[in-house]
Amino acid sequence: MSNVFFNVLEKNFNINLNNQQKLATLHKDGPAIILAVPGAGKTTVLISRTANLILNHKVNPNNILSITFSKASAKDMKERFNNVFGKKLGITANFSTIHSFAYYLLRDYANLTRTRYTLIEDSSLSTNKIQIIKEIYRNTNNVIINDDKLEELLNTIGYVKNMMINIEDFRDYNNFNIRNFDKIFSSYENYKKNNNLIDFDDMLSIALNILKKNNMLLEKYSKMYKYVQVDEGQDTSKIQNEIVKLISNPNDNIFIVADDDQSIYGFRGANPEYLLKFSDSYPNAKLFFMEKNYRSTKNIVSVCNEFIKQNKERYDKSLCTDNPSKNPVTIVKVKDQIDQYEYIVKDVHNSKSYSDIAILFRNNLSSVGLVEYLNRNDIPFYMKDTKLHFFKHWAVLDILCFFNLAIDDTDIASFEKIYYKMKGYISKVALKYIIKKDKSVSVFDRLLEFDELKPFQRETIKKLGINIKKITKKNPYDAITFIEEELGYLKYLQDNCKNFGYSFESVNSILSYLKVIAIETTSIFDFVDRLNNLQSLIENAKFNKGKNVVTLSTIHSAKGLEFDKVFMVDLIDGEFPSLSSMEMSEMGDFKAIEEERRLFYVGMTRAKTSLHLITLNYKNGERVFNSRFISEIENIMSSSDSNYDYNIKVGSSIIHKKFGKGKVRAIDKNSILINFDDEGLKQLSLSLCMEKNLLSIS
Repeated sequence: MSNVFFNVLEKNFNINLNNQQKLATLHKDGPAIILAVPGAGKTTVLISRTANLILNHKVNPNNILSITFSKASAKDMKERFNNVFGKKLGITANFSTIHSFAYYLLRDYANLTRTRYTLIEDSSLSTNKIQIIKEIYRNTNNVIINDDKLEELLNTIGYVKNMMINIEDFRDYNNFNIRNFDKIFSSYENYKKNNNLIDFDDMLSIALNILKKNNMLLEKYSKMYKYVQVDEGQDTSKIQNEIVKLISNPNDNIFIVADDDQSIYGFRGANPEYLLKFSDSYPNAKLFFMEKNYRSTKNIVSVCNEFIKQNKERYDKSLCTDNPSKNPVTIVKVKDQIDQYEYIVKDVHNSKSYSDIAILFRNNLSSVGLVEYLNRNDIPFYMKDTKLHFFKHWAVLDILCFFNLAIDDTDIASFEKIYYKMKGYISKVALKYIIKKDKSVSVFDRLLEFDELKPFQRETIKKLGINIKKITKKNPYDAITFIEEELGYLKYLQDNCKNFGYSFESVNSILSYLKVIAIETTSIFDFVDRLNNLQSLIENAKFNKGKNVVTLSTIHSAKGLEFDKVFMVDLIDGEFPSLSSMEMSEMGDFKAIEEERRLFYVGMTRAKTSLHLITLNYKNGERVFNSRFISEIENIMSSSDSNYDYNIKVGSSIIHKKFGKGKVRAIDKNSILINFDDEGLKQLSLSLCMEKNLLSIS
């Protein structure tokens, strides 16, 4: 029967499965994990297995629940199944997100118990989750939360819920970098309880609680879903795993498709540990491997395979491909950000199609400089994540306040925001004094009337007033540098960033992107217009989907996508991997650095034929260092074991662009000995020949 089924798949649906895929597709009863490497065709296997259950084992489609963790993935799987099997065979299947499942369970429970749930994320409510949390934060810490901190707070609340962490255990978690987080969390929970509100994370918590306490509903859903399939199993959190475990019981027909090497959502509570310990919960679990990559060239696959093996906490599997070698992985080392952008722009201009190109980055902030250069060079782009905090970041607003004050030195509102962030030793008492004075007079002249100033302070303020005016005579790039150095703003940042819960490096990055924008502007007004223009460009970039445009994306958002050519940018220590993960690894905790390596791996495996890894030596004038991941990849590419990267072996018949046809006689590390038909024996650098595209297999 199985051979007949696979013949039907191939003949009628153009699905040709390899042996590993066939074994996974045929699995029927009992728990199983399918470890699928990037580009292994996991969606094809999931829909094929679903069809096998329905067609060959007469399982009612309503008894199969296929869970994935985003609406887009659920929609894609449903469309794929309907397009392949639905139209010809007239069968349908359930593909759902975990939150959709929880919603239906809550609705059932609400009907039974006459309980009413109102989602706090409901846009029709007069107050929403963001407003409530902002207000709680302000009341708790007596300060208004900024966008960066707000996102961190929301992620931390989600992490707590998904990891099922009790409030009394918060002190055990040193990654809660929010002041008074326990009080904020308690206030938020009490607010929801008192107002009969829930959020998306509560849907999962309540769903789990219902399944644990209501035997009737647990039995209903367990009987309804005799077969449970989980896509992207590496992205599941502790609470999601618990829900799946309960509804799969007692049959335990749970089929998880996952890749522990692509577990990159630790901040949401996802952890590959559940996959690694799957057999502890299910001793009779079957383990299937899908190790063949259909997406990328041999060059890319072989480097990625060796790279991810640097991680210790993983299943022992290998990434392989039958695809031929093409372009070697290219490591590009440039002086600074400007050189990086110019390298990309030049390469992109020479490309036939923009839609085959992606520029990937660790942090969304990297998109600012890229947008600036792509737009100035008339290269259109698409961005999914257009919610960028850069333009409202306090460091950007500080620089604009300096500019406002330079143009109008009576601007007390701007002065009030930055007076303590520059040289001058200006006290709050002095500020209160000048606020009451003549508003048409320069703030510096008003300060000089303050009786409590010491002689050295008067001289400093006089000099400060002169220096502020100098800003208007400088181009924007030099003006920002002047503010940093001559007005003492950089010194203020170095001394105070940690007090506000920021690293100096992250704020210095903000300034570096401001300079990237400033370098092409001629005046303060031109600079401000350019900032507004860029903000508008980024906000509208989401409407370019499906057009012939370059894709800009964080690696997190690019997961599941593929492109012919991929650039990975800003690959420096402190950014990728992050400073915190590096510090943790130095103290013997390697979890964070391994997740960063998995993220890097996900980025590389988006590329089909061309992968460019770009690193810098300087950022905002500061010396930075190549990402340690770049060093790992260089070691892989230069080792003798990496000769198979190029698919060239002793005895291979080759063609050299200059020397013609020949046969490989020996390979020793990076040295290759070739006996050419016309030129005789020559010893050449293998990596150089491949990088310059001089060699190809005959």
